[in-house]
Amino acid sequence: MAELITMPKLGFDMAEGKLSEWLKQPGEAIKQGETIVLVETDKATVEVPAFRSGTLLEILVEANESVPIGTPIGVIGEAGEKVDRAALGLDRAPEAAPTPAPAAPAPAPVSSAAPVAPIAAPAAEPAAEEGGRLVASPVALRMAAELGINLRDVQGSGPGGRIIKRDIEAFVEAHAAAPTAPVVPAAAPAQPAVAPAPAAAEAEYTVEPLTGLRQTIGKRMTESKQAAPHFYVTMEIDMAAAMALRAQLNTYVSEADKISVNDLVQKAAAIALREFPHINAAWSAEGIRLFNQVNIGHAVARENGLVTAVVRDVDRKTLGQIARETRDLVTRARDGRMKPEEMLGATFTISNLGMFDVTEFIAIINPPQAAILAVGAVQKTPVVNAEGEIVVGLRMRATISADHRATDGAEAARFMQAFKKALEEPMRLLL
Repeated sequence: MAELITMPKLGFDMAEGKLSEWLKQPGEAIKQGETIVLVETDKATVEVPAFRSGTLLEILVEANESVPIGTPIGVIGEAGEKVDRAALGLDRAPEAAPTPAPAAPAPAPVSSAAPVAPIAAPAAEPAAEEGGRLVASPVALRMAAELGINLRDVQGSGPGGRIIKRDIEAFVEAHAAAPTAPVVPAAAPAQPAVAPAPAAAEAEYTVEPLTGLRQTIGKRMTESKQAAPHFYVTMEIDMAAAMALRAQLNTYVSEADKISVNDLVQKAAAIALREFPHINAAWSAEGIRLFNQVNIGHAVARENGLVTAVVRDVDRKTLGQIARETRDLVTRARDGRMKPEEMLGATFTISNLGMFDVTEFIAIINPPQAAILAVGAVQKTPVVNAEGEIVVGLRMRATISADHRATDGAEAARFMQAFKKALEEPMRLLL
């Protein structure tokens, strides 16, 4: 029996998704759980698996089109099965947007560029209809309404004659208004020549369009700074013992399984989070949510912004498990191949810029979490030892940004002390 494939909800605040690529074509067999389409959200490109086995019977939304969640994008069924569009509700396509009433004539603007005008098109093949209604994608309907185009004048090229985005674009290109000669105003009475005021010097620039990910980052970080009263606690940590333990452990594992400084930081943070639940928390209108799990999100830099990869139950995992899981998640996050659930559910976030030789920085809390830890590089620095001698030490600076609604400065300081202790006495990380 044929069933609809719909645009899935891949994130808490997701309203629509963009079809990046169909990995299967109509007529191809599909196994349950096999990836059939890639969907681009404002955070990542996500692999969408088939919810059942069968055959892809029809593609309803083409690649590079954006549609709201819940919109039918394809049909899956048995091989050779005829799609009953009425039974699936596909013949109840939205009504075409009404053509706006013609406005009163107005003088043509003085312009050297002609606008796209909603003009009547030459006779075209009739648009696809079902049940007396035009079949068009949501994007095509919206574009037609904005441009004042009658969909009955547009030839559809999608499945079954469905009108899609590229059909509207082709119509606009083919029927753009012809350039008009500039209107020459009547000559004005001669005026005395006046020297023009010097124009203010302005630097040249180009405008880079905002990606969905960049817009989301901007929106969430602005909301965080405006809503959450941030405060900061910084601590310097002696990393000599932790680095010695790391070197020793890495002699027993393969190159692919080597433990990083970030893995040590994760484990130490998880130990401290267990001790201080108001740091492993989230502010909400109903009260402070104290999480039972320690799920640590990692801010992963991509070309167009940041995404969060979440390692779950960090306090219950060994350093080896943490290292392998983090490496896999970060690699796929950078490639845009993470699953939706791997980006959700973090109870605390770590942002580590140590690999860029950053000594110290502060981070913005990722709402609704109560805190985020900013970690700098492990650096060689002169220190005074117990005997009063100046020696070369290994130091790392870390700063916690915390939401004052959920916790206080004293608790954040005690958390940082526990974090510091776990790294300065690193055998604790092996328990």
